Amino acid sequence: MRSGVAHRALTLADRSPTLSASPWGYSPFFSMSTSPDIYIGTDSGATTSKTGGVRADGSIISMKLRQSSTNSQAGTAAVIQGWVEGVEGFLADNQLAWANVRGVGLAIPGPYQRYGVLDRSANLPLAFAGWDFHTEYSRALSAKAGRPISLIAGNDGNYGGVAEAARVRGNRKAGVVMLAPGSGLGCAYVDPNGLPLDGDNFAGMEAGHMPVPLNLLGLKPYRCGCGRDWGCIEAYTTISGLPQLLEDVIKKYPNHELATSSATTKEKVLSLRTRAQKGDALALEIFDLQAKALGLHVASLAMALDPEFFVIGGGLIDPEATTEAFRHRYLKLIHDSAQPYLFPAQRQNIKIVPATLGELSQAIGAALVALYTEKSKSA
Repeated sequence: MRSGVAHRALTLADRSPTLSASPWGYSPFFSMSTSPDIYIGTDSGATTSKTGGVRADGSIISMKLRQSSTNSQAGTAAVIQGWVEGVEGFLADNQLAWANVRGVGLAIPGPYQRYGVLDRSANLPLAFAGWDFHTEYSRALSAKAGRPISLIAGNDGNYGGVAEAARVRGNRKAGVVMLAPGSGLGCAYVDPNGLPLDGDNFAGMEAGHMPVPLNLLGLKPYRCGCGRDWGCIEAYTTISGLPQLLEDVIKKYPNHELATSSATTKEKVLSLRTRAQKGDALALEIFDLQAKALGLHVASLAMALDPEFFVIGGGLIDPEATTEAFRHRYLKLIHDSAQPYLFPAQRQNIKIVPATLGELSQAIGAALVALYTEKSKSA
């Protein structure tokens, strides 16, 4: 154990996390900067693109994102045009101009062939493989601004982690892991300087495809969309794995409504979250298994990364989608499942907290990376 480390209980943090300061000494999110300089974040999903921004002190310009269709079916030029229009619309919405823009961050799903160049993506047209989106977007931004605009690009999950990390770590340097179960498992590690781990092959923190300790779950290796057959954690913690979990768990509930229902598998699994909020035993057991699997993953990642914070995102901790009792149960099971596999100092110091930024996180994270990158040049 390192000397001088304060002994704090590992918390579930039902409270809101501490509003944080960035590693550059600013107070992001809510302080009002007098500087006209801003940094824009573009969050490009497969179907929807979002635009947000931060001021030079890291504070969020607006809690309202500018949203539009990614329009990928019309080709790469249409996507670039949409991204630029998103920036223009965001600037107009907030009485800002291109003269204020000092940098732009782009959050975009991988995988990548190399920095700024897309590889084959399951959610984008095949023709997008090999697309040098960084060069094209950089040129388009600079043309609109009438001067060079610095552009930084990276994985959308990583950039979401950057924003959540800035929210929770306070005015100290601390490592943060974000785990966000949704349709897949978004994972990010953000270092004490506020920047994400991208990896040498831009596959850093693709931790959704690490294997789960199946002996502790008592389950067989589930299929994963990535093709690996070793039991990817994503298949045990997300919506994509619910059909397989339901198939196994429902055997214990032969008289349950879903056991005799003529509904499709998709309809059945999409009903589980609502059922769990009402105390349905089958649904709760399934989400308990997901929480246990995620807790074991927390312990595995703690061995490799040893962060102070784990931020849990996704729809299961969304106050608009789940009850307080359900969220407490879910987070407590993550905590309790991780505990036996942590070192003593980690049990005392690691905090497991809920994400708080929701759909803002990736655009704001991209803007923060643009800010941090610019500041690092003059540090």
